[in-house]
Amino acid sequence: MNSSLEKRKIRTVVARWLRASSAGRVEQILPLMAEDVVFLRPGHPPMRGRDAFAKNFRTAMRSARFSAKSTVEEIEILGGYAYCWINLAISMTPANGGATHRRRGDILSIYRKERDGSWVLFRDANML
Repeated sequence: MNSSLEKRKIRTVVARWLRASSAGRVEQILPLMAEDVVFLRPGHPPMRGRDAFAKNFRTAMRSARFSAKSTVEEIEILGGYAYCWINLAISMTPANGGATHRRRGDILSIYRKERDGSWVLFRDANML
């Protein structure tokens, strides 16, 4: 396995996710995650599966516009899995107007390599 190539593939998933999120295109995000994805969020129970993510995303997009920037701090590949540490900055502007809220923090994500060679988000711990 070419580790540099695999890391580039994961960086591509991260970049595609951010572009689609900022554009509000959940249909472009869903294929970037495993069907059995789990999101760990502070103060909330785990969010399980693509359907739960899509519902949550659509609700959030009705109340605010989002933009995000990320810095990939580390990617390590361990067989068919990889972990990725990202520093994420998010700006949220209420849909009905008002001040933009900004958050910055770290995310630790686990990716799984699929049979077709693509990487999908498998587990995500978002500390924002």
